[in-house]
Amino acid sequence: MRKTKIICTLGPATESAETLREMIEAGANIFRLNMSHAPHEWVRRIVPRIRAIAIELDVMVGILLDTQGPAIRTGDLKTKLDLKPGDTFEFTVRGEKSVEEFSVDVNYDGLIDDISVGDTVLVDNGVIHLKVLDKKNNRIRCEVLTEGVLGSRRHINLPGVKVNLPPLTEKDIADVTLGAELGVDFISLSFCREPSDIVALRELMRVHDSKARLVVKIEDQLAVKNINELVRLADGVMVARGDLGIECPMEELPIIQRKIVKQCIKTGKPVIVATHMLESMITNPVPTRAEITDVANAVFEQADAIMLSGETTVGKYPVSCVKILDKVAYRIERSGGAGFSSGVDFADLRQRTVQSAVLLANSLPNAKLIVFTRNGGMGNYVSNQRPMLAPIYAFAPTIEVCRKLTLNWGTYPILLAFDPNPNRTIGAAERVLLERGLAKQGDRLVIISDMLAGEKLFDSIQVRVVE
Repeated sequence: MRKTKIICTLGPATESAETLREMIEAGANIFRLNMSHAPHEWVRRIVPRIRAIAIELDVMVGILLDTQGPAIRTGDLKTKLDLKPGDTFEFTVRGEKSVEEFSVDVNYDGLIDDISVGDTVLVDNGVIHLKVLDKKNNRIRCEVLTEGVLGSRRHINLPGVKVNLPPLTEKDIADVTLGAELGVDFISLSFCREPSDIVALRELMRVHDSKARLVVKIEDQLAVKNINELVRLADGVMVARGDLGIECPMEELPIIQRKIVKQCIKTGKPVIVATHMLESMITNPVPTRAEITDVANAVFEQADAIMLSGETTVGKYPVSCVKILDKVAYRIERSGGAGFSSGVDFADLRQRTVQSAVLLANSLPNAKLIVFTRNGGMGNYVSNQRPMLAPIYAFAPTIEVCRKLTLNWGTYPILLAFDPNPNRTIGAAERVLLERGLAKQGDRLVIISDMLAGEKLFDSIQVRVVE
């Protein structure tokens, strides 16, 4: 069984019931809704469609709502601007008029205050580079450094510049409210910079009674600087390499990715590696060899999940992309991993108990790890230990907990009603594994569960041989 999870972003190429079904059958574990491009009416249609197909196929599928975040963008242009090195270009705010041939308004009024003379401005995913020459009134005059064609509503990056944008825009608040209403399983915080940003989203989710797991996206230098605290406060982390690769020196990106994956495994937080995994397959039927190596590196580092973006939103071969990730991940997992789990921090006795169970499973042939988890915590602990061979079957009493576990490395959530007597629950779980062909006679089950001693429950580790 593949241990690395696959996340697919949905869009025009993948919104039909038929394609969703094919993607799930190919190995998709979680579907991402990119709220930068997803109207609410579309989200209201697609979420029930995903849920219905998952029930039909009898598989657990998670849904991730990805907020747009406080992005800085250029305004609308009547015609595209053909910029050449040496051209003068002006950004304007608050409706200021420019006298320059090339100019565009910006959606963030505070840009004039945050930016300084000499700063570098990157536009349109880093394609166009500009240098700030001076600021006057509500105009920022720049020199164009690289050739490019500027269109409307292009994203602006300001490497190393601390901007004073709010952590959540009005749009983000409306989108999170919708996600809470529809019961999505994960909500991601885009352009998170500081711990207070996570606190703000956590409070908004609490107000709307959302039980989703909060995933923080690492996209700029300040987030990298604050990574330890952000990881500690979040329920999961996404290495969003698109903006991160623009904000940071490109040669630093692989090091940053590895550092974040290692820190997440160390502290027990699921981690996603995202963006440009199979970018060439948006138009080509086969990936480049470099892309395969990139995917393999993320799998070798034992990230919990790898994510497709444009490949499955507008790409020509979305199902093939999922199949390729599935095939590459499965093969690389068999060759071993980076071993970052050896540095895990153990915060309590329960995690030590889980460590003992994983070590035991690693030492037994044909072992399966069985964990019973009411809220997902114990399932998360087992996954974080990265068992060498044993799959993790996490039994949970609610479908909501099962869906949240779809992000965890090596974990296969199964819905099961818990009996007040732990032994009866274990017996029921063993029957489910046999019925589904997930275990066979002679397999060893390393079971992490409650044990009834008199009237008290204790955490226990048991080994059973399937008969």
